[in-house]
Amino acid sequence: MKNYILNKKYWASITIIVMMFVSMLFNACDNNDSSDGGPITISKVFLEDVNSSVPDREVSFARLGQLIRVEGTGFTGLKKVYINGFETYFNVVFVSDTSMLISISKNTPTIDADPAVRNTIRFVNDSNEAVFAFNIRSAAPKIISISNTMPKAGEVITVSGTGLTEVKKVVFPGNIEVTNGITSDVKGEFFTVTMPAGVSAEGGSLLVESANGGVYSPAYFNFKKGVILDFDGLGSHGYWGSGTSMIQPADLLSTAAGTGNVSQGKYVPHRPARIASFAAATNRCSETWTAGNGVDNWRAQLTPYIPASTPLDQVALQFDIYVPTAWTNTGFLKICLINNFNGGEWTGATYNYVPWITSEGKVVPFQTTGWQTVTIPLNKLYSFSKAAFTFDDVLKAREAATYQNFGFFFENSDVKLTNVTGQASEAVFASSATSVSVSTDNWRIVSLKTPTYSDFPN
Repeated sequence: MKNYILNKKYWASITIIVMMFVSMLFNACDNNDSSDGGPITISKVFLEDVNSSVPDREVSFARLGQLIRVEGTGFTGLKKVYINGFETYFNVVFVSDTSMLISISKNTPTIDADPAVRNTIRFVNDSNEAVFAFNIRSAAPKIISISNTMPKAGEVITVSGTGLTEVKKVVFPGNIEVTNGITSDVKGEFFTVTMPAGVSAEGGSLLVESANGGVYSPAYFNFKKGVILDFDGLGSHGYWGSGTSMIQPADLLSTAAGTGNVSQGKYVPHRPARIASFAAATNRCSETWTAGNGVDNWRAQLTPYIPASTPLDQVALQFDIYVPTAWTNTGFLKICLINNFNGGEWTGATYNYVPWITSEGKVVPFQTTGWQTVTIPLNKLYSFSKAAFTFDDVLKAREAATYQNFGFFFENSDVKLTNVTGQASEAVFASSATSVSVSTDNWRIVSLKTPTYSDFPN
């Protein structure tokens, strides 16, 4: 016969809940004769979570869908419970005169609740009622994107996600707190905040505190240690020959550009001024490179901050982009991990960035008023997209390359929809001549790891 080792913590939690239920059951039966109910008092609220290290924890708030236990007196004869004004079902089996269990319905209003009843629980019997102040939160907030992850001090950024309601504090890397000038979307889909001075160049996560609790962004904000080329001294611009496609130092621009988030020194126009337009059905229309062999050393530069063992879906390329006029229907940027491509590839250590096609396959013109950040996880590179890889696999691929330059092509060939979305489709977007203006800056490798925010830190 086999012996099984039981998780003592798990069964202890189950035992606590079961004993509580049984106790309530008997108490409820004992008090059946008094149905009118007397005065009601509320003293404490506990969160019930058997998966927590504290399965019965006193709390000052709870989220939609969570189970709570309320302590007080006078629950015998309880007829109705209203949470944020919403009549909430409860099972009388789990009600005693001094304690009750109730689950917060996911239909309970939160920020859209009547202000007079928001963050309250109201208990009612035939003769009495009591109102208890208690914070009700929606699901935990989530950050999906940040409009610019390397802005200048004084510039406004937009943080997008879910549950970002009534944001009251943003903590930037370097423990720089901002509590003023934050504007929140009423639906919690975004908020805006001004970049303060003194944010650490080591970078890291934003910590956001909202009506729904706290949340961290990925650790990619202001990570200047990860810059591989900014055309202003971080990283080295590589160029050679006299071919029309090669972006030379004379092609770089430094004229201030953009509104809101403006350009930062020099940047690269992927259609330099000397080229009026790119013809249809052409690849490698322009190319911009880092210096490569003997200069680029990603392992030495980056692994002190992003360990080589990091899963590749947790490492990304970021760059800032400026597109002042609508970009649609033709053209894309090819990201080249190494210098080993002739153009037109949808395979290998490359990734084609086609921002005017959505993930659903719809064409939406792409345009920016200022500079915004693009984030591309490195497991999007075609060579690394079909299996689990680590950052070390990318480093080794670069180190084994004959030409270790990292770069961008502007390409203007036909685009098969299936190559963009990964879904079966016969649709093809035929290329056409274009004079679109697309500029990038601040190429960098960043971490996508996101610290876990706990409602109840130990």
